[in-house]
Amino acid sequence: MVASVAASAFFPVPSSSSVVSSKASRAINETPESLGVRGIVAKPASSSGAMQVKAHAQAPPKVNGTKVVLKSESHTIEEEAPSSSRTFYNQLPDWSFLFAAVTTIFLAAEKQFTLIDWKPKRPDMLADAFGLGKIMQDGMVFRQNFSIRSYEIGADRTASIETLMNHLQETALNHVRSAGLMGAGFGSTPEMSKRNLIWVVTKMQALVEQYPSWEDVVQVDTWVASSGKNGMRRDWHVRDYRTGQTVLRATSVWVMMNKQTRRLSKIPEEVRAEIGSYFMDRDPIINDDGRKLSKLEDDNADYVRTGLTPRWGDLDVNQHVNNVKYIGWILESAPISILESHELSGMTMEYRRECGKDSVLQSLAAVSSNHLPETGLECQHLLRSESGAEVLRARTEWRPKRAQGLLPNTGSLP
Repeated sequence: MVASVAASAFFPVPSSSSVVSSKASRAINETPESLGVRGIVAKPASSSGAMQVKAHAQAPPKVNGTKVVLKSESHTIEEEAPSSSRTFYNQLPDWSFLFAAVTTIFLAAEKQFTLIDWKPKRPDMLADAFGLGKIMQDGMVFRQNFSIRSYEIGADRTASIETLMNHLQETALNHVRSAGLMGAGFGSTPEMSKRNLIWVVTKMQALVEQYPSWEDVVQVDTWVASSGKNGMRRDWHVRDYRTGQTVLRATSVWVMMNKQTRRLSKIPEEVRAEIGSYFMDRDPIINDDGRKLSKLEDDNADYVRTGLTPRWGDLDVNQHVNNVKYIGWILESAPISILESHELSGMTMEYRRECGKDSVLQSLAAVSSNHLPETGLECQHLLRSESGAEVLRARTEWRPKRAQGLLPNTGSLP
């Protein structure tokens, strides 16, 4: 019966003079008892052509011993009287319901597509949207992009030197991880982890060409090479992602230390076999200055800052102060007059001793009489513990701030 009604919606219905099959006629004239279609009875309606479909309820159910009477309404389906004007178009179903369903599905799909369409609309946006980095040049160079965040810029509205140095450290660790050499330690290979060995930096040299601003994207390339018999050199080249201009170049020397004894160690042959294939035969990206870093004392220091203590957030997973934090400490003693009129253009640091969470440090600085080209300045720095033990020696170079690179002071950021 249902199939007959559905079929009549798509195909022309014969006129009243058409012969109806005897089987269908008997099905309509049968009594409810002989029909057996779950109590659904079709009775011929009046001469107007209406047909009533009435659902007969079963025996009244009982709830807690009480009979419950269920009432069902009669539904009347008006069947259009046969007419010679009926056409195929008039017999088509109501397509508005189908159209509404298709429209709803289309709008939902469009909204979902909009939500997942994260591709950058600006050509200067980060190509690697998640900042995961990638291996390049036959696995020898690792590249990663960073977008400068609003909280990474300082009073000059440019990224701080600590922000850039953190980018260097991040790419170094991601390089080890992407190469499949990350062991249980922070930056240690599996063979190093077996022997409780970790990498520690002994020397770092960096030259800054320009400082990026908020929303700029920098591209960092890093690679490794051997340094002597028991050292490793790591270099970085930082460029502006849009222009390709150099932002910073840096080189560093690393050695191995036993995590338990805190003593330096030779590179085991097993470790050398792990990392040796990743060493590049390339000159350092920065030529070694060669000048000896002088030691400052109380009598030849121009500025002294005392009582510097590491916070818990300054410690890395090896439980010693992150090497980038040392840069912030040596700048603590730099005179404010230099910070206001000059920007850091280069630095050389020699790490002498590690410090932990209980260390109390002093930062000493002296402005050198040696003036650099274009009225630049040079400073000597010493970071030491209160007991007098040297932690770091450094030399910084400063150039006058470039007025064209600064934005007018319009007050606090919103």
